[in-house]
Parts: sequence; structure tokens; C-alpha cells
Amino acid sequence: MQQVLAMLYLWLKAGHVIFVIFWMAGLFMLPRFFVYHQEAPEGSPENAVWVDRERKLMKIIMWPALVVVWVLGLLLAVDIGAFAQGWFHLKLAFVLVLTAYHFWLASYAQLLAQGVRKLSGKKLRMLNEIPGIAAAVIVIMVIVKPF
Repeated sequence: MQQVLAMLYLWLKAGHVIFVIFWMAGLFMLPRFFVYHQEAPEGSPENAVWVDRERKLMKIIMWPALVVVWVLGLLLAVDIGAFAQGWFHLKLAFVLVLTAYHFWLASYAQLLAQGVRKLSGKKLRMLNEIPGIAAAVIVIMVIVKPF
């Protein structure tokens, strides 16, 4: 298994980066959808369009990207022995935060689809900073490997 992973390393890495980009795009886009969705009157045709857009973004892009990111990321981590390296532990912690954020977004999308609007547009805009901060820490850990 280790030899196969070593031979495929660059392909796994390329696939991982590609799907991270897809996933991050969704993590940035969905909260913006929520802001616009909440501005649409409840029960309106515009509201229904936002529900459909959010559902499609999650189903077609975000859920598949999340799965591929995790599978390829774990394969890469095994291949390079990352579980024994300090930088990887912090990176993994931030990926877990992004994964939890993803699940929270999915649950908030369901609430919006049911007409429940718990957060203001301002709070949603602030929450939209989470993936950017996490991505910065993750990239620094992977590229610089400070510890």
C-alpha cells in the first residue's frame, strides 16, 4: 500500500488541492447566499429560489468535495507520515473546525428552508470570515511547517 501511495503521491496531492478549492469556494459562497436569502420575503418565489440554490450548492459541490478532501488528505498524511509531525496536528485541528463549520452551514440551510431566520446578515457576514482565517493557518502549516 505504501509503495502505491508513493507512486501516486503527486496525483493525490493535485486532487486534494483541487477539491480543497471547490470546498472552500462553497464555504465562502453559502453564507453569502444566506444573507441574500434572508432578505427575500418568506414564502416568496425568490425565497424558494434561494432554498434551491443552497441545496444544489451543498449537494453537488460541497458534500462531494468534503468527502474527497478528507479521503485524499488522509491518504497523503499516511504517505508522508504526517501524524507524527506537530504542524499536521494544528492543520488537522483547523480542518476539523472547517468540517464542523460545514455541518453548521448545512443545518442553517435547513432552518432557512423551513423559514427560521436566527441570524442577522451582519452576523452571517462575520461568520463568513471563518474559512478565510482557517485557510490561512492551514496553508502556513502545510507550506512553512513551523514545528
